[in-house]
Amino acid sequence: MITGKPFLTVEQIQRRVKELAAQISEDYEGKELLAVGILKGAFMFLSDMAKLIQVPMNVDFLVASSYIKTHTTGEVVIHADIREDVKNKHVILFEDIVDTGLTLQYLKEVVLSKKPASVKICTFLNKKAHRQVHMDLDYVGFDIPDEFVVGYGLDYDNRFRNLPYIAIFKEDSVDNIKG
Repeated sequence: MITGKPFLTVEQIQRRVKELAAQISEDYEGKELLAVGILKGAFMFLSDMAKLIQVPMNVDFLVASSYIKTHTTGEVVIHADIREDVKNKHVILFEDIVDTGLTLQYLKEVVLSKKPASVKICTFLNKKAHRQVHMDLDYVGFDIPDEFVVGYGLDYDNRFRNLPYIAIFKEDSVDNIKG
């Protein structure tokens, strides 16, 4: 069940998205970007960012997973890879949340093997409590505590992605949810 008031409100999210987009626009002035959204979770975040980034940009996606409900499997599976040629391009990977870091580390290595000019990471949420690998995160929306959150693209069992805010989720109440 979603508990209490929103953990991150729509207003907080939109304010931070504007700040991140302005920083990326400044950092990539005079360059062309390839923005790669990691699906499914990053779709709302990348959509909002793409509207505000002020440099030429192509958008692509990759579909990867390592979670079942609230637990990581430890194994990254790429279901659909980037279709754009990344060679000699400036790539930013847009992620919904960095938790253990294993998925993102693996995906960054996959992209680096394709010889881009650069690869940076932009994550909406950064949860350090379970980090298993060191990750250099270039752009971070919010640092969050060790809570399972849903909304703004993040899910529990593919549900709650459509919430426009971030809420704390308690797995033991899921049976009480209608839908």
